[in-house]
Amino acid sequence: MIGNLLRKVRWTVAPQYRGTPIGDNFSTLDKVFSLPILEGIVSGDTESTVFRYQQDGVTFYVKRYHATKGLRSWLGRSRLRGEWNNLKLFKQLDIPAARLAAYGEERFLTYAGRGALITEALPNTRDLSDLAHSKDPCFQNRQWVQKVIAQVADSARKMHNDGFAHNDFKWRNVLVNDDIDNPGVFLIDCPAGQHWFGPFLRYRIIKDLACLDKMGKYHLSRTQRLHFFKLYRRTDKKLTSQDKKMIRRIVKFFEGRE
Repeated sequence: MIGNLLRKVRWTVAPQYRGTPIGDNFSTLDKVFSLPILEGIVSGDTESTVFRYQQDGVTFYVKRYHATKGLRSWLGRSRLRGEWNNLKLFKQLDIPAARLAAYGEERFLTYAGRGALITEALPNTRDLSDLAHSKDPCFQNRQWVQKVIAQVADSARKMHNDGFAHNDFKWRNVLVNDDIDNPGVFLIDCPAGQHWFGPFLRYRIIKDLACLDKMGKYHLSRTQRLHFFKLYRRTDKKLTSQDKKMIRRIVKFFEGRE
């Protein structure tokens, strides 16, 4: 009885699903935790489980947090709350990303307990890391590479100009659809991203760009990597001394740690 009095659930269903059969199945946190796992678990760890769920011809990814860790579980923003807030931010910044279908968590006083995040699946997409490791021929298509680079650079610039850093900006968190002529790029999985300021922001920006270049140096030419940097900086002129200093920091960020 006391536990129920201390338990507070914050739960939201996206407007497009309210009053629909899908929205009814996503209407409460308890209902989401009772959804059957019919296609197996996509991924999981000590905190969460991710699985696919289909209804009325729509595929969703359901991420259920059954436990939380760290100081943030008691004070401030939980990892789950960070994830849904960051997806909302991407929408505000016009950065293509997975669309929220439902999300929320339960708290006991200041402690974040169970929670869930449901996003619409992005059809016909693969992450850049998967494409690179499988040696997909799309990397031999110069136009495809240029269009993907341009979109990733645009997303990175929008985040950083807003004072936000992804903090896990790796190729596995960048999805690309299968349109070889006009590929679309989408960001996923950003629970640790947040706003920073001053030297802390500058450090996180370098880290974001270094995370991208960690695989970029193996799968892109030097010319393509430089093209990305110039698009990110919105310049087609010669590199300034500040640009060169920034590039050196990016290239050396993971030196000795790989």
